[in-house]
Amino acid sequence: MNGTEFIAQILKQEGVTEMTCFPSNALIEEASKVGIRPVMFRHERGAIMAADGYSRMHNGNKFGVVAMQHAAGAENSMGGLSQAFGDNVPILVLPGGYPLEQRHVRPNFSARDNWSGVTKSVQTIDTPSQIKDVMRRAFQALRNGNGGPVVVEMTLDICAMEVPADALDYKSPIASKSVPSKTDIQDAVKMLLAADRPMIWAGSGVLMAQASPELTEFAALTDIPVFTTMEGKSGYDERLPLALGAGSGATTGPAYEWINESDVILGIGTSLSNNSYTRKVPAGKKIIHNTINNEDVNKGTPSDIGLIGDAKLTLQALIEEVKAQIGDGGRDTGVASRIAAVKEKWMAEWSPILNSDEAPLNPYRVINEINKNLDHENSVVTHDAGGPRDCMVPFYTATTPNSYIGWGKTTHLGFGIPLMIGAKLADPSKFCLNYMGDGAWGMSGTDTAAAARMGLPITTVLLNNGGMATYPGGFPTAREQHDVSFMDGDYAKITEGMGGVGLPVSKPEELGPAILKARQLNDEGKTVLIDVKSNYESRKSFFGK
Repeated sequence: MNGTEFIAQILKQEGVTEMTCFPSNALIEEASKVGIRPVMFRHERGAIMAADGYSRMHNGNKFGVVAMQHAAGAENSMGGLSQAFGDNVPILVLPGGYPLEQRHVRPNFSARDNWSGVTKSVQTIDTPSQIKDVMRRAFQALRNGNGGPVVVEMTLDICAMEVPADALDYKSPIASKSVPSKTDIQDAVKMLLAADRPMIWAGSGVLMAQASPELTEFAALTDIPVFTTMEGKSGYDERLPLALGAGSGATTGPAYEWINESDVILGIGTSLSNNSYTRKVPAGKKIIHNTINNEDVNKGTPSDIGLIGDAKLTLQALIEEVKAQIGDGGRDTGVASRIAAVKEKWMAEWSPILNSDEAPLNPYRVINEINKNLDHENSVVTHDAGGPRDCMVPFYTATTPNSYIGWGKTTHLGFGIPLMIGAKLADPSKFCLNYMGDGAWGMSGTDTAAAARMGLPITTVLLNNGGMATYPGGFPTAREQHDVSFMDGDYAKITEGMGGVGLPVSKPEELGPAILKARQLNDEGKTVLIDVKSNYESRKSFFGK
């Protein structure tokens, strides 16, 4: 058995059933021989991003696996790796590597030397006998601690060699979970129960730990409102009376008020990172911070109590301690009625634009139609970067875990299409919809062909406004004189040419029926793009951010 064959056997032993890829790697053939399905994309970035979506849907219990060739294949992969790294998503990345004697010869590309800043770990196979140890360390990294891309660079000549018989005894590593100390849990509960206006700040760690039931129970028991980060959106049902909604740069009225007016914040399964695409914790708050990564605590947000541990186990411990301090019945502070009043006021401001009959359509009317015409519990929805993200995150109603996939500590245009293909690969029963602009389509639109060809039907709702609406006033001279940021296309027709179905929409009343038609066509195995003639609406629920 050579090294590539052994790696395929290890993947099979680890329960891998699908592997995304492009364009060539000896592992594609060997994985197919052992029953692992290869899913070929149109570029490496799309294959990586689909593996990312696959991992998110499985909450890290199964991992997206992606293979690409050495040299240009590895060089083209940085964008996909950066997105998974920014959002702490565990994926296994298997690039080819130059033969050993050529590895350090300029200009030959080395994943180990060049990817260290956007991966959790990078290892190179230097001898056939070390493959079992390298792969064990890789799966250990995938299953434990902070998420992120885990890379094994498959040196071409080494992986073609025979593996010694005494080096074929691969042993799968286990996942280990921790819980904060009892005294820290007690102190956290005392601080929360004594607060005048506490709130919960829930991140993607809630989803990865499958802790939504515990979060729901804890919030109800303590009567504390819940805000979710963009990456944590769908970790808490936004129909519940304690839901404040989610936030990127834009957020809801209730979330904005509680973030600013709260005195104690419990961060659950969140890094509390600060960047241009997150809400920031204002100064002067008392912070209780739960994360699995001790480097997150006091990184960008000063914390008073650190709760290092798995979000699910931490919430279970918090629930037990709350019951010990105030009883099983919990408490009722009347906060739900205050949330409802703030939400009603905020929605009154936005209702006219959400229900506008203007044509071309504004992006909020598009979101409203998506909200009204989906079976939320059986759908997976995502935004793309830029305007679609900031319009959608506050206004789309997320219900069950992973019914919405939020992303964006780094914001790679076009992520939505391969992300939804990965989600569909993970759960073919779901209706998977991506909401994107025409600028984003240019980065990944050809992967529509992959979805159509591989029997992974998704729906893309595309805002076709002829430009980059995120920058409505940008580049006035360059735009007028040189057409900078102008773009145009018949995306419905292009989709038809790639094996999908294009549905053009130019009037508001056409969109709801088009979404229902897309659901039907997806059920029939056909990939759909809804090409919506839209305007340059620039208003966002930013609250001065």
